[in-house]
Amino acid sequence: MHKPVLLKEIIEYLNPRANQNFIDCTLGGGGHSLAILKKIEPEGKVLGIDLDKEAIKRLQGIKNLILVQENFANLKLIAEKNNFFPVNPVRKGGSSNSTALSKNKESQGTGLSNGVNGILLDLGLSSDLLEKSGRGFSFLRDEPLDMRFDLNDDLTAEKIINSYEEEELAEIFEKYGEERFSKRIAGKIIESRKTDFIKTTNQLVEVIKKAVPFRFQHSRIHFATRVFQALRIAVNDELGVLRKVLPQAIEILAPEGRLAVISFHSLEDRIVKRFFKEKSGLKIITKKPIRPSLEEVEENARGRSAKLRVAEKL
Repeated sequence: MHKPVLLKEIIEYLNPRANQNFIDCTLGGGGHSLAILKKIEPEGKVLGIDLDKEAIKRLQGIKNLILVQENFANLKLIAEKNNFFPVNPVRKGGSSNSTALSKNKESQGTGLSNGVNGILLDLGLSSDLLEKSGRGFSFLRDEPLDMRFDLNDDLTAEKIINSYEEEELAEIFEKYGEERFSKRIAGKIIESRKTDFIKTTNQLVEVIKKAVPFRFQHSRIHFATRVFQALRIAVNDELGVLRKVLPQAIEILAPEGRLAVISFHSLEDRIVKRFFKEKSGLKIITKKPIRPSLEEVEENARGRSAKLRVAEKL
């Protein structure tokens, strides 16, 4: 069952109130969105975005939850299409007509005339994607090496593993997974695929196991974790998408609106930290990242590496 990470903290820092409007860029199991909806009744709305059509299907029919199957890299366009964007004020003495006045009045009823009150990015994988998608996100199940969030994309983990050169593979594992044995693993993949294509998660795990020294195969973190992370990031261009969405989120936010980002590895966290620090017109709310409590980690071990950073638009 999906458990939204840092739910209490998200509600505390975004501080959703009656009739406000929020965007959940990473809908997933819907835990964060549903909790926010309860706080913004009766007229507040949540725009929920997810690339996974199954996530969209599961949450259809919920009042004031607007669902969009899209890549949040296109956040500004998605917001505009769904009227989650500031409406231009009617200028005094200008050429405004009754239609413009009507639109402005209508948008004020939803709070959108002044922008969006809060935006959430939870960059972790939902339990449903890990356990039920069948796309090879987890090395604990024998599944096809797919790893696509969007099944319309052409690039898969299988394609990377079986067609990229040794140097390219090593660079992906080192850059996106910070894998210390990246070159050895890449070499073993090249060697193995000469005999047969590597098509499943179990096949890949066995190849990685042959490349990683025995003394590192029983550490706290599974020896295949970093390679699987690196492949998923490469397939979905996760870091590039994150860099694209952050400035769009700030543009959409209303003054005093907040952007909350939950990251799960150092590469994402560095991007968010640097953006908050360098972007003008932002007030950093969390001087240090917020981590899950010991109680939450005991209940939801997958959230142990989560880091929450929050900034407010001035």
